[in-house]
Amino acid sequence: MTIKSRNGLLSPEIAGPCLLLFMAIIGFVVANSPWRSLYALLEHPLGRYALVAGMPEISLPSFAEMVTIGPMTLFFLGITLELKKELIAGHLASFRQALLPCLSALGGVVVPACLYTLIAAPDPALRAGWAIPVATDAAFTLPVILALGRRVSEGGRVWLMALAIFDDVLGILIIALFYGGPLHVMPLLCSFVLMGAMALAGWWGVECLWLYGVGGCLLWGCMMGAGLHPTLAGVAVGLCLPTVCSKGDSTGLSPLDRVEQGISSWVTWLILPLFGFVTVGIPLIDVPTTAFNQRLIYAVAAGLVLGKTSGIFGMTWLAIRCRLAVLPVGTSWQMLFGLCLLCGLGFTVSLFMASLAFPASILLVSSKIGILTGSLIAAICGWCWLRYLVKTL
Repeated sequence: MTIKSRNGLLSPEIAGPCLLLFMAIIGFVVANSPWRSLYALLEHPLGRYALVAGMPEISLPSFAEMVTIGPMTLFFLGITLELKKELIAGHLASFRQALLPCLSALGGVVVPACLYTLIAAPDPALRAGWAIPVATDAAFTLPVILALGRRVSEGGRVWLMALAIFDDVLGILIIALFYGGPLHVMPLLCSFVLMGAMALAGWWGVECLWLYGVGGCLLWGCMMGAGLHPTLAGVAVGLCLPTVCSKGDSTGLSPLDRVEQGISSWVTWLILPLFGFVTVGIPLIDVPTTAFNQRLIYAVAAGLVLGKTSGIFGMTWLAIRCRLAVLPVGTSWQMLFGLCLLCGLGFTVSLFMASLAFPASILLVSSKIGILTGSLIAAICGWCWLRYLVKTL
């Protein structure tokens, strides 16, 4: 869990989110420029092909869909590796340390989902989007709290980053349970066999990364065929990787550390910026205002701003009141509320959820507007609260 910036503006913690935001803006500009017809090609299916002559043809998804089901698998793999490291030997190594951010994240999932459902209830077409406002984007919250310097305590930073990780894990569980297709038995059984084999390899301390790489690719295909979302293959591989290295290893790095180092640059500098460019292209030119679903926009924005803040702060207050946990070191209730406001910044994972809830639908555009609006409001409110209402430590 990285909580300190290195090398100033060139550190991955700062430059990575800046590149993601820049590419998202470029995507929005291109989608509303004379070149928008080229951008629309990203949504066009790549066609149907037969791998071998005489075999049934396979329908390929669009380039935009391939970005969400392919490279984003590495993003979820990275989240799983980070959580595993923190639970084994990091800030979440003890039950008491992990309990508060876990409970806070739970409140930050349940309340936004309920608030969204309450606002969207009159329109049955909107029900699938209940999970859109449940995410907190660590990629953007971390640079904000680093920029605030001594106005955010070290304990507050650790709590917020741990909460964001648990939040992403809950999002992964939601994808697994609610956003898959109809289940198919044989690919599902193959998925279980592959997961079992990799789990045994990890238990025995097998350090051959090729084994986990090939197994992960096969698992990705089996999960896709089984009706599960294939990005879950990244989670499975991350859970199976050994966390210790053999004494004869000259690098001194465990398989988990080697994989994390290998994928982190790809995720930061290529996968997330590409995802931002593809998903934030919201065409507003020549689209009548009646095409936008205002109820959906309000539901998503309210879930991010009001739902995340009240859910996280309320659950944190309840946990501390019941003496299940204590306030993070050096953190006041006033500071904690400002951090809860920042949790409404749900850019990356919220956009991912929206693409699953409303694929190839005009509702997808409305949900993206709600995400961008809610995230912007949450970021500004959280920044102003911590910048002007919280005393420097």
